[in-house]
Amino acid sequence: MDDFKLIGKDKVSPIGLGTWGMGGKTYPDSSRDPEMVKAITFAVDNGLSLLDTAEFYAQGHTEELVGKAIEKVEREKVFVISKVWYTHLEREQVIRSAENSLKRLNLSYIDLYLIHWPNEKVPLREPLSAMQKLIDDGKIRYAGVSNFDVELLKRAREEIPRSDLVADEVRYSLLYREQEKLLLPYCKRENLAFIAYTPLEKGLVSSDNFLSKIGKKYNKTAAQIALNWLLSNDTIPIPKSEKIDHIKENAGAMGWRLSQEDFAAISTKYG
Repeated sequence: MDDFKLIGKDKVSPIGLGTWGMGGKTYPDSSRDPEMVKAITFAVDNGLSLLDTAEFYAQGHTEELVGKAIEKVEREKVFVISKVWYTHLEREQVIRSAENSLKRLNLSYIDLYLIHWPNEKVPLREPLSAMQKLIDDGKIRYAGVSNFDVELLKRAREEIPRSDLVADEVRYSLLYREQEKLLLPYCKRENLAFIAYTPLEKGLVSSDNFLSKIGKKYNKTAAQIALNWLLSNDTIPIPKSEKIDHIKENAGAMGWRLSQEDFAAISTKYG
């Protein structure tokens, strides 16, 4: 079984690493930088080579940690996602934000650049015309959005017809399935990558008895079952973890699949 997902035309690891909170949250915190760099490096070495970050995370410091972690890795072996904050969506602001992210990441290009949150005060043509220029200039390879519903996603795609958008990143998990009504089916139909943040609901699913019981059949944990369910549902989960054992556990959700019966049982249980 080929265990990969597609973003645009690129094959990426089916599970990524979310980096929110690494190196601080809304403010930089350098107190555990070596530990964070080690965690990101470990994730890449263990097959979680899709790295999700943003300029907002720790005011850019998280991007710096990602950059340090992948310095010694072949560039083509990692797929880096970053995001522009919703207060920086005017055309020139987007371009400047992307260039600043590139400096912090120490990269010549970002694989996927997302609008982090929509901003109704700024016309969509502003950030998306900037995204097209960034693609044309080779500074980003793909453009996408985050936290956009179907209607906003459709409108956004109309503003970048030449390159189109390739992904929407939203909250999605076994315990939060609102996106199954409209957004997930739309992304499946349109071949857009559906990237799921908070896929383990901050650890809530890890102690779930039903998932643990199914996990025994596969010699897997409840968290691994929850992540594999997401994989089986055509999504790319990006669990955030700073701990080596949790990263190892997340990596163990790849390379196998739930049976159709178990997938259906889980879907029904949490539907």
